[in-house]
Amino acid sequence: MSAATKTAEAKKQQYSFNKLQKRIRRTVGQAIQDFNMIEDGDRIMVCLSGGKDSYTLLDVLRFLQRIAPVKFDIIAVNLDQKQPGFPEHILPEYLTREGVDFRIIEEDTYSIVREKIPAGKTTCSLCSRLRRGILYRVASELGATKIALGHHRDDMVETLMLNMFYGGKMKSMPPKLVSDNGKHVIIRPLAYTREKDIVKYSDHMDFPIIPCNLCGSQENLQRKVIKDMLKQWDRQFPGRIESMFSALQNIVPSHLADASLFDFKSIAADGMENANGDTAFDHSTPTDFLNYRDEEDDDDAAGSEQADSSGVIRVLNLN
Repeated sequence: MSAATKTAEAKKQQYSFNKLQKRIRRTVGQAIQDFNMIEDGDRIMVCLSGGKDSYTLLDVLRFLQRIAPVKFDIIAVNLDQKQPGFPEHILPEYLTREGVDFRIIEEDTYSIVREKIPAGKTTCSLCSRLRRGILYRVASELGATKIALGHHRDDMVETLMLNMFYGGKMKSMPPKLVSDNGKHVIIRPLAYTREKDIVKYSDHMDFPIIPCNLCGSQENLQRKVIKDMLKQWDRQFPGRIESMFSALQNIVPSHLADASLFDFKSIAADGMENANGDTAFDHSTPTDFLNYRDEEDDDDAAGSEQADSSGVIRVLNLN
């Protein structure tokens, strides 16, 4: 490869990364604005696991901290759960090098989980509960006004599908909520950010990723099934996940079946026209995403099967 070709390729890659970086920063900024996630004087505790999501979250929040019209502090917190093989040096070295205020909390939840959960069973549920309790306590000790988690848009769609398929609920991860103990506000600034963008960003930034399988626990098979299904849909039908996430923001209680959310008992014909009265399927939303393309993903989408011109998207390979 000639020097000129190498230079042109480097410029192309840098241009692509700049677009990616702007897109991620824009989606995070929009989520923060839409849900009033960060206010003047906030002290944000960023939960840093060592994975791509939390690294990206911390990086973008630090950028926004420099340019935002409101002033807020950031403190990164990692919970060392004493999993065998956990590389204790990685996060302190990275955070010190980056000049980030941080705390490493050491709690041997690994031994507790191993004692309580039978061999071969997934430990994720108990581990998560223990971790939340510790992080809530630490947030109080640090005087944090908000706890920032690295869940992204795809996590929210996956959780919606998990609750529908396995829990019998229309429920997902909200971008902002009050913690279980009622003492803290939890925020998810990556709520509008796509996982595929985070993957590319993390790879380019060369974050020192810590694997999440150190505990040896079985993978959450239900979530893996949903994740694999959504990835397949995204390849076959570009725009479907965007449409699903849009649905989370466009709830119509009158066209569901929860009597606690809508007063179905009092419904009576009043002689007035109702354009949405018996329209169960809105073609407008799927059509908006029918020809969805992201310029960064044209190669990935090449050759994928598309929905037909009627706006009906066929569901394949659900098994």
